[in-house]
This record gives sequence, structure tokens and C-alpha cells, in this order.
Amino acid sequence: MNEREVLSKYVYTIVSALVASGVEQVVVSPGSRSTPLAYAFASTKEIEMHRQVDERAAAFYALGLAKSTAKPVVLVCTSGTAAANYYPAIVEAKYARVPLIVLTADRPHELREVGAPQTINQVRLYGDNVKWSAEFPIPDEAPQTIPFIERHTVRAVNIATTAPFGPVHLNIPFREPLIIDFTDKLPVSSFIKSYTNELQPAKQAVAKLTAIIEQTTTGILIVGELPLGTNTEYLWDFIREVKWPVMIESLSNLRTEIPEDCQIYAISTYDTLMKNERFKRNVRPQTVIRFGAQPVSKFLMQFIVQANPQSYIVIDEDPMYRDSTHMSTHFIHALPGEWLSELKLANSQAEMAYVQFWKMADLLAADVIEKYSQFADDEGAMVQAFLTSIEEDADIYVSSSMPIRDIDTFLLTQNRPVQIFANRGANGIDGVTSTALGFSNGRKNRKTYLLIGDLAFLHDANAFVASRYQECDLTVIVMNNDGGGIFSYLPQSKVEEHYEDLFGTPTALTFEQMAKMYELDYEKATSLEQFKNALIADKQTPIKLIEAFTDRDENVKQHRELWARIHEVMEQWLDSL
Repeated sequence: MNEREVLSKYVYTIVSALVASGVEQVVVSPGSRSTPLAYAFASTKEIEMHRQVDERAAAFYALGLAKSTAKPVVLVCTSGTAAANYYPAIVEAKYARVPLIVLTADRPHELREVGAPQTINQVRLYGDNVKWSAEFPIPDEAPQTIPFIERHTVRAVNIATTAPFGPVHLNIPFREPLIIDFTDKLPVSSFIKSYTNELQPAKQAVAKLTAIIEQTTTGILIVGELPLGTNTEYLWDFIREVKWPVMIESLSNLRTEIPEDCQIYAISTYDTLMKNERFKRNVRPQTVIRFGAQPVSKFLMQFIVQANPQSYIVIDEDPMYRDSTHMSTHFIHALPGEWLSELKLANSQAEMAYVQFWKMADLLAADVIEKYSQFADDEGAMVQAFLTSIEEDADIYVSSSMPIRDIDTFLLTQNRPVQIFANRGANGIDGVTSTALGFSNGRKNRKTYLLIGDLAFLHDANAFVASRYQECDLTVIVMNNDGGGIFSYLPQSKVEEHYEDLFGTPTALTFEQMAKMYELDYEKATSLEQFKNALIADKQTPIKLIEAFTDRDENVKQHRELWARIHEVMEQWLDSL
């Protein structure tokens, strides 16, 4: 074969192995050294190609696609700093457990560390932030090369999609010329199929879990953000069997569509309840069982530390299980699955009075929260109006800092199939818009909304370039309080010196001109009433931007008044007991 034929067979073998392993989507950024890969993906009908010129935004876009589909997504870029721009999204994918297959094109070995342009050290570029990394050989006619790259590509997908999910990296060097012969038919893979195990707990673990539950009179469940693809019906079966109060984080997506017979166990206002010391003293649990990631609520995690339960069981798919409290007493290596619905308790000691105590407090707090917009005109009231007005079968992507906390506060238990998602692996505010755009493209049968602050929105101003290359459907709500609103709730806010320069960081920027540049619908809201009108206004373009102007100081004041009202109601109730 000539050089061109060798190169063509090489790249199409990679694509064929990816398709055979279940990969359906690829995100490509332009560049010369990645030409062979880009051509191979672009000419393959079995895989959908997305484009984004900014590699940093492209990686977050791929992250969103993977989160929405619970399937691996491929990233392709050229050599040099293009690959380095993937780094923030790869870090998020690692800690959020999202499967990305990162393919970085590279210069051949003779051009490395000799001053050649667009050449950096890309071998193991992402270090421990990927589950696995490998370098491919230069395309050649050696009989071992094609079988090697074929099986390493399969290995990459297997590793990315084995619990815990995560990113993998394949570095692929090419020599010039970079042009390939196009083909309508992928080569037939000599590797047939991978079979991986379902992650279930050991029998001894199930026996111990059952014994602890049967001996517990006062226990609580905590459900954080769950692994991609989790069947939540198994968790509801477990909740029915255990009959304990369950602290349901918004990102678990268990707060909506709660089965009727499980309503009594569902607690959504725990973050606010944990601000009342008397209540906490009355509900100290003997046992805590947690599924999924640690919740957003710092107050809930502090409560566990203060309560010091006899048993704190973490059920996680990663042996490096998550427990920043360092209070766990047992770890069970498992995914939430069918085994939960098969657990049967012979002698449950759970106290119904304990459940009812939790639920009454939850209902009292929820009643105050539901009336919030009658007293407030701030970001919280707007988030509440947003949650009550959006259609069913909608997804909300939420930025870190205040937006996710407001969602966690104002999303009460309900029976509407609204789902919440966020980048809470590393809890950063970068790349959120790109992630939401990718997410929306993976869930075209549902409406997608993005709730984000002004600084996070600025972090990802290039995101909408993706809309120039593929259809995008998204409604973006920017809470513009001119700075970092989350810091107003932290101790730094009490020190006036340097506060605005270092933490408030006002920019005085607004986004109407950005909307014009990208040809987005734009609605401006300076009051709760205007915001409600903006939400229901007809959408003239695929992407709509609602910019809600709020005041940081007023937001803090109104939120604290809400907590004070709930505290007062709780004290009156506790006095009456």
C-alpha cells in the first residue's frame, strides 16, 4: 500500500472500533494535524459529528452530550495548545464521572522537543485526570499496528464506560501528508464484542447492610447526584422497604415524579431545616446511608459530623468513594441497581414517629418557601417563578454558586417530570453554557433551560459559536447581579476592605449586544413581573436569552429573611410539641 492508503486504513480502523463499541457522537475542532481523523469522522455516516472552533468550549459541549445520553462521546483536536484547552472539561468529566474519549492528534516523534511549531509534550498530558492514557504508533504497514490500535480503541471505550465512568486519552501522531482516501464503508473489525460486569455488591455487604438497617430505629437516607443511566425505580423500591426519611438533592432527580406511597419519606427542605439547632438535636440519626455524590448542602454534611451516627454507609461505584466528612463507617462498592429492590427486611425497627417528625418539619418549611415570591422580588423569587412556570418534560442545566443553591432551595417535591443537571464534579463555573448546549443537543425530545450567573456566563462567551455549525435549542436565563453573588453569603463579605475588588468583582457588563451578535432572542427583566413575562414570551429563534437584573445586597437580605421566617415557624412548632 502507498502512504495514503496506509493512513486511510489506520484512521478508519479507529473510527470503526469506536462505532462498534457504541460511540454515536463526535465533537471536532478544526486543525491541520488532526486532518486524517476529522476526514474519517466527517465521512462516516454511522456517527454524528458536531463542530466547535474553540477547543475549550468544544470539550464542555462534548461533556454535555455525554451527560444527556449517558454514552461516551469522542473529542478530536489538533496538536499543541488545542489539546491543553480540553483540560478544564476533562477535569470536570473525571470528577463528575462522565465518559469522554479524547483523541489528540500529535506531531511525529522526530518533531518533538526540537522547536517545531504547534508541538508540546502531549504524552500523558492530562495526568491523573483521565482513567487511562495511551499513545498510538505512527501509521505504518507493520502487521501488528492495525490490531494494536483497534484493540486499544476498544479498551479506551471499555475503560471510559466501566464504573466509575470517566475520560480516557489517546494521543495519535501523524506524519505528513495528511490527506486520506474517503470510503463509504468502514472496515470490518476483527474484534467482535466486549462483555463487562454489572457492578453489584458482595453478598457479605448486602448481609451487613440488611443487619444494620434492621437494628436501626432512627435512620436517614441521602441521595445525591446519581451515576449516569441510573434506574431510579430501584431506589424507590429500597425507600419503600427501609421506610426512612430521604434527603433528596435536586440533582438526584428524585424530587420530581415521586410515587404516591413514597411522599411521606421525601424531604426537600433539609438545607434550611439544618439551620435550626433545636430541630437537629431532635433528629440525630443512628444510621445514615448515602447514594451518589455528596450533596450541595454544606449544612447537611455538617449535621452528619455533629450527629456522629453509629453507622454511616456510603454506597458508591468507585473504590475511591466520596466522603469529605471522613465520618463513614462502612463502604459498599456497588451501583444503585436491581439488587436494591431485592433487599428484604425481616425485622425492621424503624420508628414511624421519627419519619413523621421529619415530614412535618419539611411541610412547614415548604409552606413558607412556597409563599416566598409574595414577599420578595429577588433572584430567589425569580427562580421560584421559573420553576413553577416551565413546561413538563423539561431539563434545567444549572451553574454552580448561587443558581444551584437556589434550585436546591426552591425546587420542592412535586409530580412533574422536570430534571436538573449541573457540572458538580469540580464545581467550577467555566464552560457551563457549552455544556448546556451539548446537553440540549443530546435531548432533542425535551426542552432545555440554562440557569446561570453573569460571571459564569462571561466565562464561556464563545459557547454560542457552536450554534453556527449545528442546530441548537436552548433558553438561557442569566441572573445578572454584576459580580460574584455567592461571596455575599461568605465571611469575606463582612470585611469591607478589598471585598469588591477581590470577590464582588463587578464588570458592569450586560449581554444584549452579545445576543445580537449571535442572533439570539433577547428579553430584559428588571422586576419579578417582567421576568415572568419574559418566560412566557414567544421564542422567535432557537436560542433565547433572558437577562434578569438583580441586586446582590437585596438577594442576601431576602434570602436571610426567608431563613428567619422558617426558623420562626419551626420554633413555634417545636414549642407546641
